[in-house]
Amino acid sequence: MVAGLLGTHLGGDERRVDAEELYERIDADLERLRAQGLILPLTAKGYCGEWRSAGFLVRRPSSEARGETLELSPDAIAGIRFLQGRAAPRSSVTESRLASLAAQVRRLAIDTDPDVSARIALLEEEIESIERRIESLRSGDESAIDEDRALERVRDVLAQAADVPDDFARVRAEFETLNASLRAKIVESDVSQASVVDEVFRGIDHISDSDAGRSFAAFSQLVLDPALGAAFEADIRRILDRRFARNLTSDERRALRAFLATLKGRSAEIHDVITLFARALRRYVQSQDYQRDRVLRTLLREAQHAGVQAAAHTRPWHPTFLTLDLSAVALSSVGAIDLHDPAEFAATEEIVTQTTSLASLEELRAIARETEIDFDELTRNVNDLLAEVPSCTVADVLARYPATQGVGSVIGLLSIAAEQGTVDDEPEVLAWQGADGVPRAAIVAAHRFTGAVA
Repeated sequence: MVAGLLGTHLGGDERRVDAEELYERIDADLERLRAQGLILPLTAKGYCGEWRSAGFLVRRPSSEARGETLELSPDAIAGIRFLQGRAAPRSSVTESRLASLAAQVRRLAIDTDPDVSARIALLEEEIESIERRIESLRSGDESAIDEDRALERVRDVLAQAADVPDDFARVRAEFETLNASLRAKIVESDVSQASVVDEVFRGIDHISDSDAGRSFAAFSQLVLDPALGAAFEADIRRILDRRFARNLTSDERRALRAFLATLKGRSAEIHDVITLFARALRRYVQSQDYQRDRVLRTLLREAQHAGVQAAAHTRPWHPTFLTLDLSAVALSSVGAIDLHDPAEFAATEEIVTQTTSLASLEELRAIARETEIDFDELTRNVNDLLAEVPSCTVADVLARYPATQGVGSVIGLLSIAAEQGTVDDEPEVLAWQGADGVPRAAIVAAHRFTGAVA
């Protein structure tokens, strides 16, 4: 149930959702699940609180409005991907995946060979292989791959692209962990070992200079390369123009088109996170806030040490006769406070007392005619006219019997004729008077009654 709900609302194109909006969506889903017999005692807000404590959700402040957003944690994304893979497992090792692995191993063997002559020989073999393939194409001996193999390769690419959100979430989590560890080093290091503080003062960016930072910088530079982007988008357009691409689903085609844009968007988001962490760390050191945190850490350690010493002869339940004045207001989020609005309880209209009376049958019939089409009346009108002529159209019936229910009578006659009569190709003009007394007309295909209707 958890994987289904979170995977539906946070595992698709929309990765981060406003908390209140997510609560509304999940509350609606919970109602449908309860109707199926599941026992779900909590509200969406309660369940999201539990999932956040369990590490499934990550809460962050919203940059667009006051409030907070919720998104899947890296571990939750990996868990949902695993369950989705179990629900639709890969039937066999695909040819395209084996070819991709072989190509990567070949490239690694070439790039890591210290012998320059050996590397040149391997590259020359690749050139000869490409030239042989070109000659084969020119002679007509090699044709394009069949549609089944093309679809297999495209879907293998899409399967690899589906792992990209997991990678971005994991990279962001690495930077958050790195930022927290750097702050801990700044606070816990003493005066003689404050190397991190000195380096931050000198302008060294520990976030960007880390292994994760350098790796992401190389990736981001590759994604933002204009030549690579133009070539990638051109290749995607050519693939989607191929005949086999018609067998792709709309979601698969959309994923291919938006893949590069998704990479650029997520890359920019991670770059903003790196910049934010670096600036906050520099501001934390330059404003001397870390000195205050060091003092607080010292006081906490002294209190813990005193507690350990007192534990030898004082039990936790021993009365101390000390009083601590606490705030009378419960601490909670400001967003949870509901302001009292007296206008909500003011009666804006005069209360009218209605007297009860017995409803008449005629009044009930009049109400029914306002909400439902009187098919009995329409059937009588058609049969009465057919008693005089062998066949008639809806226009003939309206010319003899007025539409007492306005357009409702017209729709009823057309419905009866469509089910029990015939529909001709030639048009006819229907004329009637609406319930408001205004004459109206419409041109429709001729609907003809050829026999008595029931």
